[in-house]
Amino acid sequence: MPRAVLYGDRLIAHFFLARTSPAFSPETMNIIDHIRRYQEDLDAIRQDLHANPELGLSEYRTANLVAERLEAWGIEVHRGVGGTGVVGVLRNGNGPHTVGLRADLDALPIAEANDLPYRSRTSGVMHACGHDGHTTMLLGAARYLAETRKFNGVVCFIFQPGEEGVGGALAMLRDGLFERFPCDEVFALHNRPGLAIGQYAITPGPAMSGGAFFDITVTGRGAHGARPEESIDPVLAACHVVTALQSVIARNVPPMETGVLSVTRVIGGDAYNVIPQSATISGTARAFKAGVMTLIETQMKRIAEGVAAGFGATAEVNFRRIFAPLVNDPVLSEFCADTAAELVGEANVNRNKPPAMGSEDFSFMLERVPGAYLVIGNGTQGGQLHNPHYNFNDEATPFGAAVLARLAERKLPRTSLDEHPPERSGDHRSLP
Repeated sequence: MPRAVLYGDRLIAHFFLARTSPAFSPETMNIIDHIRRYQEDLDAIRQDLHANPELGLSEYRTANLVAERLEAWGIEVHRGVGGTGVVGVLRNGNGPHTVGLRADLDALPIAEANDLPYRSRTSGVMHACGHDGHTTMLLGAARYLAETRKFNGVVCFIFQPGEEGVGGALAMLRDGLFERFPCDEVFALHNRPGLAIGQYAITPGPAMSGGAFFDITVTGRGAHGARPEESIDPVLAACHVVTALQSVIARNVPPMETGVLSVTRVIGGDAYNVIPQSATISGTARAFKAGVMTLIETQMKRIAEGVAAGFGATAEVNFRRIFAPLVNDPVLSEFCADTAAELVGEANVNRNKPPAMGSEDFSFMLERVPGAYLVIGNGTQGGQLHNPHYNFNDEATPFGAAVLARLAERKLPRTSLDEHPPERSGDHRSLP
């Protein structure tokens, strides 16, 4: 039965749109068709990854699966880059340029609530962000490029560990990622729930905010809950700090700038009748500009220390910048949009997606090498990201694999000489 029929009317509609789009060419449609030939294999890989999730920088099984697949397709494999990262290198022809294609490997510390035959077998860990799908799409692109070789140059398949706030991109960079595997451009993508299957979106310029995590430890003096006068209550002080922190964005960040400060956790005490010695406030801050992030950090420290002091307590702020702002190269953003439009038609590509306050450590790679980060539709089913009911939509796999592969082909074009090399007058290899 044809794969399009198995996926139902929605995919049939996209399949027809791609064939009738003004941007359609047999070459680009053949990429999707080619990848669909082995989509059952890709679905099996994705669902295996989903069933066996691993947290950041501990993706040993995942990395081994990736490396074995790449080796089976004749791709040169480098393991252990940045810990559990894997880089595959595929060369064809004598082109001097190299394109990097990147996917993330890690899962999240979330207990899965889905009732799936391939639900997570690891307690408290699940692929709630679709990295299992991203890894599979890049594997699909790698298999296609290894089989077709319709490029002239080098493609580096970068499988990055630890994207979820544990420094995986920086670990690979510290391990000499772009010194060992120099790339002229680097591209990545992320699935987007709510965006239809077969649609893409991209944001030229600043696309995702920089992100920081913080912990504020408020220290007072513990006492019996029935004798509060003998205490310096850190819980009371912490609650006032949380309230006061709401002024950081509202009264310090210029209205034309963008910033977010969210307190996501307050922990203090272990017993009903004990005023604890300390309480901890934790959360995240987001901003598109380094100056705004510095302002948030400075004001947070001033407010936390001042408010705590007003209660006779002290406050210590640990502010950690985890993600840089993700900035897409405007020219390469247009290149990505043009490539996507080749596959599915202009009507299915949003070239000016609004920036997002989420963060992504692919940003650190874009600080070193020009590139762009594309969003791909995950459909309306499967839940939202970072949710225990989330599930990557396997219908998206051919579209993700195809756009990654086509980016490499268009950046590393073959010439007529590559396809029909001139005849040589003699072959010196036959000389003694």
